[in-house]
Amino acid sequence: MLRLPRFDFLTPATPRDAALLLRDAGTAMLVAGGTDLFPKMKRRQQQPDILISLGRMTGLRGVSRDGSGVRIGAMTTLTDLAEHPALPREFRVLREAAASVSTPQLRNAGTLGGNLCLDTRCNWYDQSLFWRQAAGYCMKTHANVVCRVATSSSRCLATASADTVPALLALDARVTVTGPDGEREFGLDDMYREDGIHYLTLSRSDVVTSIRIPPRDGWVSTYAKLRERQAFDFPIAGVAIALTLAAGVVDDARVAVTGLGSRATLVAAAADALRGRPLAEDTIAAAATATQRASRPMDNTSGTIAARRIAVKVMTERALKQLATRN
Repeated sequence: MLRLPRFDFLTPATPRDAALLLRDAGTAMLVAGGTDLFPKMKRRQQQPDILISLGRMTGLRGVSRDGSGVRIGAMTTLTDLAEHPALPREFRVLREAAASVSTPQLRNAGTLGGNLCLDTRCNWYDQSLFWRQAAGYCMKTHANVVCRVATSSSRCLATASADTVPALLALDARVTVTGPDGEREFGLDDMYREDGIHYLTLSRSDVVTSIRIPPRDGWVSTYAKLRERQAFDFPIAGVAIALTLAAGVVDDARVAVTGLGSRATLVAAAADALRGRPLAEDTIAAAATATQRASRPMDNTSGTIAARRIAVKVMTERALKQLATRN
């Protein structure tokens, strides 16, 4: 049985208190639902001496609507997000993405903020300490070791696997974080970088507190995901699409993918292939091909490189055909 290492557990009352503790407490880490962090601690992938819990911060839970759109607290569980009556139908992509994460038990504990900050994954990294000691470490845990996926790579190629991130990118969401010096808001796309180790642009003392989605009146959206086990698993390829039509023609569109690189990304070429055209077979094919061409998966998770590149094209086609039937 894998056991958690020893650690101190702190429960600050406010996000700023948590940010100050993160700044001053050495190897401290935040914990929300713990559904990803605790297994990693058991495998000794993460070994913080202090865990700073956000569990007491009830103000970080819930969904609210106002003139600027929808605000979602970072501690809102994935179950609540998938089922919340305040989420308009235009945000269906987010409901579907949240509902696709793991199992009901883990969705009951896992949070939106935790999913946004989900660690990247790799077959060489997500193993027990015993396995890694026997087969060899990788650069994600040992800086002096080469990448085991691409030995000539200067950076870690571990893969982004959070389902809610592409959904929120497709909805043009913004994120609010609290640091020791106060709050700031920025576009969600600016929260990530193409680096399997330093995949977040946040400082170590930043706390994600909420996500804001602007109004999307008249938009339709959906999330398509391929995974190894249909009952629960991380995405091998995930595609989130949101678009709006005027007189049967795509007026605007946003397409985002995950599971194919170290960050979820918007595919501008796919959106360009959709805008100004009817959502017909040739338009869908062009957008799917553009999404495939923009994808560069590596051999570091389930499925072969070739299969995942085909999968992202098929997932894009399926998502767009579903949206076409809803209009």
